[in-house]
Amino acid sequence: MEKHRTLFITQRGAFHQQMAIAAAPPELEIIMRRQPAKEEILALLPECEFLISERSGAIDAEIIRTGKKLRLIQRLGAMTEDIDLETARQMGIPVCTFPVFTCVMVAEHMMMQMLCLAKRLPEMMHIMEEAQDWGKPPQRCDEDTFSYNWSERQNIRALYHSTVGIVGFGEIGVELALRLKGFACTVLYNKRQRLQPFTEEQLGIQYAELDDLLSRSDTVCLLLPYFPETEGIVNASFIAKMKAGSCLVCCGGSGILDEQDIAAALSSGYLGGVATDTYAWEPVRPDNPLLPLARQKGVNIILTPHTAAGSAPADERGRVEDYTNLVNLLQGKPLLYRVV
Repeated sequence: MEKHRTLFITQRGAFHQQMAIAAAPPELEIIMRRQPAKEEILALLPECEFLISERSGAIDAEIIRTGKKLRLIQRLGAMTEDIDLETARQMGIPVCTFPVFTCVMVAEHMMMQMLCLAKRLPEMMHIMEEAQDWGKPPQRCDEDTFSYNWSERQNIRALYHSTVGIVGFGEIGVELALRLKGFACTVLYNKRQRLQPFTEEQLGIQYAELDDLLSRSDTVCLLLPYFPETEGIVNASFIAKMKAGSCLVCCGGSGILDEQDIAAALSSGYLGGVATDTYAWEPVRPDNPLLPLARQKGVNIILTPHTAAGSAPADERGRVEDYTNLVNLLQGKPLLYRVV
């Protein structure tokens, strides 16, 4: 069988690389590189028919012109601001994006976290589970007879027109920002390298320095990855920079939270709510300081067992779609999500 050489550039670790290689169709020869230097890309690309770029990584004019045999540039993710689309157009090389399903799932999960905290869902569920005397007799309801907020709950908020800060803005951040558009939120973001102005305008987001973002946001969304330098970075000092009464939601890397400090800030009332899907120890330890709070009535906390990306198998089956457009091109089928 003829093998079509494919350069696969990624920022992800060994586990994800292995799954991507295992999922590749047999007609592809995958050359996997993690954050290669430009010189290495230039050395490898001339013999490649396909270039896959996972989530990010500059693909400039020099790189594209080096790909004399290139038939397709495939970006896994929605962002193309770091790809020279005009040079690809001049060279006649198609460029496609492709949604990362797990990123979409995590963005949906964060929307759920934010809405649940704004509406104080844990407290509301505890209220409905209680069969208590509310001091007023139940009445048969009709269009003019009802008892709005009979439990006299307070601090129920709207996500609509609120300020949301996203710390660590990659593909999940993009998917989250797109979903927040419908809520007319002011969306602030912080990342190491600021996006291009046209991308900010397209997504409806504003760049902010971290301290400014924390002080202005009604909800802070954490999407920082785990690195040794980010371990426990969300601590008492971080929280003190947040607006009093704001909510903290996390689908970032496991290990970035100082759970003891977060529990203290929620218990004191400084934080208005906390939702996290990732933890310092997984499976979660019985002595995790957030667990007792989740068992208390009236505490605005949402804990989920690292399931934001869904229940799809954590193996190569989850990576098969990465190669959809490469297979489509080889089989003469239309390309999906084509931008050039």
